[in-house]
Amino acid sequence: MAKFTKIRKRFARLNKIRRNLSTRISHSFSRVAPHHKVEVLIMTEDNSFQFRLPKPDKPWVLRTYSGHSSAKASNLLYRTNLTKGQTGLSIAFDLPTQIGLDPDSSQAKGEVGKVGVPVAHLGHMSELLDQIPLEDMNTSMTINATAPWLLALYIANATNHGVAPKDLAGTTQNDIIKEYLSRGTFIFPPEHSRRLIVDMITYTVRNVPRWNPINICSYHLQEAGATVVQEIAFSLANAIAILDAVAESKQLTSDEFPAVVGRMSFFVNSGIRFIEEIAKMRAFSKLWEEICLDRYGVSDPKLRRFRYGVQVNSLGLTEQQPENNMTRIVLEALGVTLSRDARARALQLPAWNEALGLPRPWDQQWSLRIQQILAYETDLLDYPDIFEGSVVVEGLTNSIAKDAKRELDEILALGGAFDAIDELKGRLVQSQADRTRKIEAGNQIVVGVNKFRETEKSPLTANEEASHLVVDSAIEEKMRTEIANWRQNRDNQAVQQALLDLAQAAKSGTNIMEPSIALAIAGGTTGEWADTLREIFGEFRAPTGISKVSGSKGDKMATLRVAAASLQGGPPRILIAKPGLDGHSNGAEQIAVAARDAGFEVIYQGIRLSPLEIAQGAIDEDVDVVGISILSGSHLELIPEIISQMRHLGSEALVIAGGIIPEVDHQYLHNAGVGAIYTPKNFEMTQIMEDIMMLVDKHRHGQ
Repeated sequence: MAKFTKIRKRFARLNKIRRNLSTRISHSFSRVAPHHKVEVLIMTEDNSFQFRLPKPDKPWVLRTYSGHSSAKASNLLYRTNLTKGQTGLSIAFDLPTQIGLDPDSSQAKGEVGKVGVPVAHLGHMSELLDQIPLEDMNTSMTINATAPWLLALYIANATNHGVAPKDLAGTTQNDIIKEYLSRGTFIFPPEHSRRLIVDMITYTVRNVPRWNPINICSYHLQEAGATVVQEIAFSLANAIAILDAVAESKQLTSDEFPAVVGRMSFFVNSGIRFIEEIAKMRAFSKLWEEICLDRYGVSDPKLRRFRYGVQVNSLGLTEQQPENNMTRIVLEALGVTLSRDARARALQLPAWNEALGLPRPWDQQWSLRIQQILAYETDLLDYPDIFEGSVVVEGLTNSIAKDAKRELDEILALGGAFDAIDELKGRLVQSQADRTRKIEAGNQIVVGVNKFRETEKSPLTANEEASHLVVDSAIEEKMRTEIANWRQNRDNQAVQQALLDLAQAAKSGTNIMEPSIALAIAGGTTGEWADTLREIFGEFRAPTGISKVSGSKGDKMATLRVAAASLQGGPPRILIAKPGLDGHSNGAEQIAVAARDAGFEVIYQGIRLSPLEIAQGAIDEDVDVVGISILSGSHLELIPEIISQMRHLGSEALVIAGGIIPEVDHQYLHNAGVGAIYTPKNFEMTQIMEDIMMLVDKHRHGQ
């Protein structure tokens, strides 16, 4: 009898556990996935439970971020990737397109087709999307300052092919705040940029309802050094600023506003600390839910969903032992796919060799296969959220959310994201400086960089010239000829009228989208659209953020400061230069911060300087050395031109170069007059400063 009583109590406890677990799972899924029923199986032999979804979830949208050379070449790449199992497009535009320049602009020299596809008019958009079924495609376009124009081209092209705007699905990035803070492809001042974003949002909600008109990007913030707390807080402040601006514009009714909230999407980074990344995404979702409900009163839970896509971290990809990057990419992908409650809706992975140069189609295929193995071979999509109820994950999530909410409140108290651009930029540069110093000191381990450096020769990089894609330099001249022909063969009278209508809309406050679409149909170009708005809105110079960064207190930097002060002729003067259209300024900013810490007199005027402006700056500031930072692949064209301009004006300053510069190009640059070249593998800032100081000393002594 006693034995029977003991067994009965045991089964009573098991049934109680089962009821509690079922209730808890049901509660969880009523919040996240009400369409799924969770099956719970009791295994009485070991008192354990197994549960899985009756039907696996559908995979996220699988993308590769790509585009290069020309619309025709990129179209072939897209169609090839789709046959390999890619399920959505992610279009990378070249820098002239992103900055609103035509390929024949003098400012576009050396940049055409380098980091993306050039799209200057409707003919290019049609060629880019040839034989791709737009009504079935989900297309992401990484475009910001010129987002209204590229969307206008996309809509015009779809209409020409019989696809109505209401049937189009996709996303325009259209996040200008992160351009001011980290990426650099801005054109117009904040007030006017915000107006263009609002115009796009209000137009698409009514006319292209399946389109995400904005993708709030925390991705680039992490690339610029943001902590997980800053990444969440800055992004949510950004989203609030945009939603408030839409409400203030009164272009939509109060009944339409919840749909605006529902079309807000995010583009997020995922770093190597993937446990922290899981908690970050859960905190993001939690805070967004609160904002949608409490600040904007959105009652429909579907419209409050935190909808986000991801590209995993590129900042952590290393030039040293680049084969290690594939391991990093896989682990970073887990950070945004493991937790079902906060899983990405779309994912694109970088290639292993992006610290070396542009990836080839094979490299992108490798990254796509990682996604496919995760989605189709593993049991990742078979289960409910495996972290539900985890004390560690829930505790970390709540801690991150609390800190992010506090930082968000600070930003809102400053007037919001647009008013706090200077402050946010300074915080990012400081965070990046802290990260750089930790790596240099060995407090943050990067395998193959500051630990475990011994290595066998990699077969992946045995032939360096073939280890990455090199864009044919003849593409630029072909594009110049092509756009001249386009202008000659269009109806220029119709284009001029469309440009006048565009200008009138910009001046009057009328929504910019209809006249932009009309200009696209008439045959206008990217440069013409942007130049028209430049004349009305003006252009913007973003803050550099370096003045807000606290100095290094390390002994090595202190020694260098003493050496700089005692140098014959006084402390070395360095001009940090960002030529061309490359707006990724993180490296240049960190060199500027380190040089200041080492006792140099630093001149840094920000991004997008012409060769002549840099040469004139070297004369005006009487510098000892000009440090040129380029990451866009235009180093072979721009650096020799800068040196030529400097010598022509009479500057004999030393020239050093840094950025994504393949080793096969080093000798060419040395022959052109470059004294030293630094790439991502040169992470020790104090060593770089010591090298430069020695070069300056020798140069002053005529050596």
